[in-house]
Amino acid sequence: MYDIAIIGAGVIGSGIARELSRYQLNVALLEKSNDVATGTSKANSALVHAGYDAKFGTNKGKFNVAGNKIYGEVCDELNVPFERIGSYVIGFDDEDMKTLQELYDNGIKLGIEGMEIHNREQVLANEPNINEEVLGGLYAPSAGIVETWELAIAYAENAIDNGTELILNYEVKDITKEKDFFVITNGEDEIKAKIVINAAGVFADKINNMVASPYFEINPRKGEYFLLDKTSKGLVNHIIFQCPTKMGKGVLVTPTIDGNILLGPTSEDIYDKTDKATTKHGLDYIRETALKTTRSVEFREVITTFAGLRAEPSTNDFIIEKSPEVEGLINVAGIKSPGLSSAPAIAKEIVTFIDDLMGNLEENPTFNPNRKARTFFNELTKEEKNALIKENPKYGHVVCRCETITEAEIVDAINRSAGGRTINGIKRRCRPGAGRCQGGFCGPRVIEILARELDVDPKEIALEELGSEILTGETKEDC
Repeated sequence: MYDIAIIGAGVIGSGIARELSRYQLNVALLEKSNDVATGTSKANSALVHAGYDAKFGTNKGKFNVAGNKIYGEVCDELNVPFERIGSYVIGFDDEDMKTLQELYDNGIKLGIEGMEIHNREQVLANEPNINEEVLGGLYAPSAGIVETWELAIAYAENAIDNGTELILNYEVKDITKEKDFFVITNGEDEIKAKIVINAAGVFADKINNMVASPYFEINPRKGEYFLLDKTSKGLVNHIIFQCPTKMGKGVLVTPTIDGNILLGPTSEDIYDKTDKATTKHGLDYIRETALKTTRSVEFREVITTFAGLRAEPSTNDFIIEKSPEVEGLINVAGIKSPGLSSAPAIAKEIVTFIDDLMGNLEENPTFNPNRKARTFFNELTKEEKNALIKENPKYGHVVCRCETITEAEIVDAINRSAGGRTINGIKRRCRPGAGRCQGGFCGPRVIEILARELDVDPKEIALEELGSEILTGETKEDC
């Protein structure tokens, strides 16, 4: 019997697990996929928003601003790269400038500090590659960039190190409520828990409806992206938005924490909660719209395209509440943008819910908020590299030439408490395959290292989900 079962190991579920691991609680983190951070948390804009566009009085506004304020502290503890590079929303006509003023006024209500409305000359001085037709921009210095999946993985890793149990490949098929506990099943195995936290992303309505009456819907909204090579670094210095629409914040041009440039997303309501395919019309739209922001985009530098799904709630706001019908069920649903920005504050809020339901939470006396830092070999000095190689020769074996990722970094990513078990899982953790060749050269070597470290047959190594194994056998073995 667990005290708490959290359904969904994205950045929200994993963040909640980590926050609950501060207390003497028996917590299970359930994930239907083969790894943490394989849903929305691996395919989004990776931004920490200042929060001015979330309306005053909403959960989005409340948690975005609160989450932004503590982001630096959380990322420092978890050794997750995070940079406050600031953002601009740019305007090209009088109507846009009116919108910028409205965003500024809303941000003041929310308590956002440091915002300024810049004129054309100020914007171009800070962003010389911006379209010269710009009239002005709303500048927010508190906005930042982070690696979404890295934060989710770090949350899960730290939670596990502090006592949380991670259960992968556990797709919840049904939940029943007994007198004072829940029975959760994947069709084969049962898990019992006194409290269930529903953080299931685009499937959160389905989870709620297993045990309670429907009272919200989650609809998938697809966003497609271009990722440019690191040779595009310097195209823009800040996160650049165009004026938002009713469909979202619009197509942005932004640096990533790893030195690339990201363009997107589109915003398309769809029906299939598993559809992550890119489309010609979607990518064409990004191409056309991004060129309005800056005509200096070199699309020949695109190294990959991808799509992610946002959990669009029928309530038009985050659903963060104890179920009005079923005691012990907590819904954390509809966490679309600015969900990543809000994650640290949402996790703290859920602790207050647990305290209300259980009472007298006792602190975990062995809780350690700090996660062991990763080694970024390519960022070290020559002397530091030589010292590491002398200590561990695997640092001298470069596996990914595009990103200069060593065998030692891959081994570390496998052997952590929430270690990678798949090719994409390792890519998320330490970036082999994230460079220009997209794994064309390093992929086979990553498979070899995974098989060796996990002591399994190379044919068992998957790209991502179970069933996506890469190898079928040795060349000419049947000849």
